[in-house]
Amino acid sequence: MEIQIVVANQSHHKHALEICQEYQDSAKVRGTGIAQRTPEYVIEKMDRGEAVIALDGTAFVGFCYIETFEEKKYVSNSGLIVHPDYRKRGIARRIKRRAFNLARDKYPDARVFGITTSLAVMRINSELGYQPVTFSELTKDTAFWNGCSSCPNYPILQSKNYEMCLCTGMLAPSKEVSMKMDLTNLIAKNHADE
Repeated sequence: MEIQIVVANQSHHKHALEICQEYQDSAKVRGTGIAQRTPEYVIEKMDRGEAVIALDGTAFVGFCYIETFEEKKYVSNSGLIVHPDYRKRGIARRIKRRAFNLARDKYPDARVFGITTSLAVMRINSELGYQPVTFSELTKDTAFWNGCSSCPNYPILQSKNYEMCLCTGMLAPSKEVSMKMDLTNLIAKNHADE
């Protein structure tokens, strides 16, 4: 099995309905919230070069997209999904890494964030440099929070004034900040070695 993970484009439109169905099915199986997406929305993300798709030949394996908020100050990796037949093989990790790198390459000044109820996603995010944060450190853009409206936990989010829910907020520094931190750490290490 050779799974390819690529930036999605028009040739992948045919998978949009299946991706959306997988979102629905996953939410039912997990019994937790997951924001619903429409095929039109998924296609728009593909057309903008803001999504990655995993394929086994021509078969859909997984998907994730990015989205910017507050004039590109924040960028989220959202909608990570892996077809049940391909789970527990490390594919989610590969998809998430590819989406994370896409977000940082397209928007190097933006802070990358996400919210999740999935322990597996939290672990992947931690490996990528995300830290758990309160919702107050995430985007204030109502467009992001409105995306939660199809989640069964949305009333909890609303009742808490969008400051907490059952999801965990996670935030990574921008690519630019990470590069500066890496350089600072390298310089400090070199001075310590002298």
